[in-house]
Amino acid sequence: MTPEARGVWFGGDYNPEQWDEKVWAADDALMRQAGVNTATVGVFSWSVLEPDEGRYEFGWLDGTLERLSRNGIRVVLATPTASPPPWFTLAHPDAMPVTRDGTRLWHGSRDTYCAAAPAYRAAAARIAGALAQRYAGHPALAMWHVHNEYGTVCWCDHAASAFRGWLQGRYGAGGDGLAALNGAWGTAFWSQRYSSWEQVLPPRATQWLPNPSQVLDYNRFWSGELLAAFREQRDALRRHAPEIPVTTNFILPGYQVLDFWAWSREVDVVAIDHYLGSAGPDGHPDIAFGADRARSFNGGRPWILMEQSTSLIYQRDGILTKEPGRMLRDSVGYLARGSDSVMFFQWRASPAGAEMFHPAMVPHAGPDTRIFREVCELGSAVARLGEVVGSTVPAEVALLWDADSWWALENRGIPLAEVGYLDLVRADHAALWRAGVVCDFVHPDGDLSRYRLIFATGAYLISDEGAWALRQYVAAGGHVVMSFGGGMVDSQHHARLGGCPGALCDVFGIRVEEFRPLARGETVALTYGAAPLAYGAAALTGEADPITGGGHGTLWSEDLRTEGADVLASYAAGPLAGQPAVTRNSFGAGTAWYVSTQLDEGARDRLFAGAAARAGAGPVIAGAPPGVEIVRRHGDGGRSWLFVLNHTNAAAVVEASGVELLSGQPADGRLEVAPGAVAVLREHGSSAAASGTGPARTDPPTTQEGGHDIQ
Repeated sequence: MTPEARGVWFGGDYNPEQWDEKVWAADDALMRQAGVNTATVGVFSWSVLEPDEGRYEFGWLDGTLERLSRNGIRVVLATPTASPPPWFTLAHPDAMPVTRDGTRLWHGSRDTYCAAAPAYRAAAARIAGALAQRYAGHPALAMWHVHNEYGTVCWCDHAASAFRGWLQGRYGAGGDGLAALNGAWGTAFWSQRYSSWEQVLPPRATQWLPNPSQVLDYNRFWSGELLAAFREQRDALRRHAPEIPVTTNFILPGYQVLDFWAWSREVDVVAIDHYLGSAGPDGHPDIAFGADRARSFNGGRPWILMEQSTSLIYQRDGILTKEPGRMLRDSVGYLARGSDSVMFFQWRASPAGAEMFHPAMVPHAGPDTRIFREVCELGSAVARLGEVVGSTVPAEVALLWDADSWWALENRGIPLAEVGYLDLVRADHAALWRAGVVCDFVHPDGDLSRYRLIFATGAYLISDEGAWALRQYVAAGGHVVMSFGGGMVDSQHHARLGGCPGALCDVFGIRVEEFRPLARGETVALTYGAAPLAYGAAALTGEADPITGGGHGTLWSEDLRTEGADVLASYAAGPLAGQPAVTRNSFGAGTAWYVSTQLDEGARDRLFAGAAARAGAGPVIAGAPPGVEIVRRHGDGGRSWLFVLNHTNAAAVVEASGVELLSGQPADGRLEVAPGAVAVLREHGSSAAASGTGPARTDPPTTQEGGHDIQ
C-alpha cells in the first residue's frame, strides 16, 4: 500500500464503556463528520474486560470494534494494565506501590501497581494474552498499544529484591560482585560499605543526602524493570498476532523515568503523548522539541503523536488555554517534524471521574461548539496531507540526549543541583528553532558522524565511551558546543579528576579549576574579544565588527584557564573579571566551543547561529522572518514537502515553488502565508531535496531493524 493511500492517522482515545448505545450511534455519525480514521480503544478498561479474576466480558469490545470497522476506522487496541481493577488490589495488597518514605498507596487512582510485583506482572501478561487471542486477525486491528504512559516508581520489598538481582547481573554475584558494587558506589564514604547482598536496598528516604551512584543505578534499574514488564506484554501479543505492530506511549516532555533510547529499540514505532508547557509563544518551539525527540528516538523514521490536547492543558502549577485556531497549527507542527498521525486524548469528554474536565474532540457542550468545528476543519486538512506519510526529516545538527545525565543532575548533593537538565536542553533547542535550524537528538555513545554540529548540553555525566565518541567526532572534522558543567562525572557518577571537562580537556583546550554557581536572579556581565559573538560565519573568522557589551550570563560561572583555546567572551565584572567565559578550540580537523555560563537569549542565538554557519549547517530557507517556522520532509524519488507555520500576527512571504496542499493553489516562487496560518507545499524540482546549507541526505539514519510501517 502506498503512503498516500495510508493517509495521516486522525482520531484519539475512544472510551465507549463510559456511554450507552444512544451515544455510540451519535459517535458513529460525528466521527464520519470529523473525518476520524483511527481510534485508540481499551486503555483504562481492565475492570470491565475482566470483572473478576479470569472471567472476561468481551461483548462490548466486540461490538465496538465491529462498529468502528464498519465506519472505516482502524483500531489501536490497548492493554488496560495502567489501571488494575479493585479485585486485584484486594487479592494482592503487596502489589500496591510504596513511596520512597515507605507509605503504601491505596487503590482509587490509576497506576496503582508495583511493576516488580510478581502478581501484577502475571495478571498484566494474562489480560494481554487474552486480548491477543481474541482479536488477532480482526480486520479493524491496526496496532497494539501496551499499557499507558509507563512511569510509576516503587520502593517496596518486591522492588528491592528485583534491584538486587539487577545489580548482581550488572556487577556480578557473590563476593566479587559485591566488591565491584562497593567500588562503583564509592561506599568507603560515610561508612556505607556492604558486606552482604541482603544489606542492599533501593535509595529510600534517608536522613540527608543519598548516595548519588546508588540513586543513578536505581533509576537505570527501574527503567529496565518497566521495560521488562512491557516486553512480557508485547511478547504475549506477538505470539498471537506477529504481524501487528506494537507500541506504547512515551509521555513528554518533562517526566523522566524511562531511558527512551533503550525503550525505542523495543517498540515497533515510537509514539508520544505531548502536552504543552506553555500556551503562549514558547509553546511553538516546545512542539518542535517534543517532535524532534520523538523522531530521533524512532531512528529518523516517522513516528506517532498518540495524545495532545484540543484546548485546556492541565499542568501541576495551573491550567493553560489554547487560543482559537491553534489546533490546526499545532497539529501541522507535529506533522512537519515527522509525525504520521494527529491524535488526541480523547474523543468524547468523560461525564465523570478524575479527568472529566480534560478537553476532548467532542466537549461536554456537544458538537455545536468551536472545538468540534475546529476538529472537523483539522480532519479535512489532514486528509489533504496523506501524501507526506512515510517521508522523513533529515537534520545536520544534533543535541546530545542522555537519561543518565538527566538522572545524575537531579541529585541534590552536587553544585548543579539548581540547574534543570530539561531546562538547559530546551533552551538550547529553542535557540536553534529561532535560527531555523532543524535538529535531531543523539545519544552520546551513538553515531555522531552524520552531523555537522553537535551540542553537548547538560552533559554533566559523560561515560568513557561517550568521551571517546566526542573526541573522534571532533578530530574527524566535527563541530561541538559544550555547555557549562560538562564532563564533571563518569558513568558511575564519580568525579573526574584533573579538572573539567575531564577526559575532553584537550579537545576544548581548557581546564576548569573552580565552579562558581550564581544565586537565583544573579547575572554576570560579559565582554567580547576579537572574535565576537555575532551572527553568521563572518563573526567566527574575525570579519565582523566586534560587539561591545549587552550580553550576560546566569545560573552558573566557572574559573577556567585556556590551554590552547581562543577566548570569544570574558567575564566583565565580579570575582572572575577578565577570565574566559566562552572559548573556541581547534582539535584535529574540527572545532570545539565551551560556554561556561548560561548565556542570555541574544548572545546564545548569535553564538549558535554562528557555530552552525561555521559548521556548514543552516536554516531550511535563509532569511525567513522571525516567528516563521519552516521544515522540509523528504520522500522517495526526490519528492519534498515544505511546511511553513506562521506564528506571527503579520503575513509572511517565503520564496518557494510548488502546489500548496491545503488550498490546492500553486506557488510560483512566492508563497504567502496569512497571520497564524500554515501552508504545506509539494515542491517543484529535485533541487528542493537540499536541506539548509549542507548536503542533502537521502538515507536518514535508522536505529531499529524489522520495524513496522503504520498502515
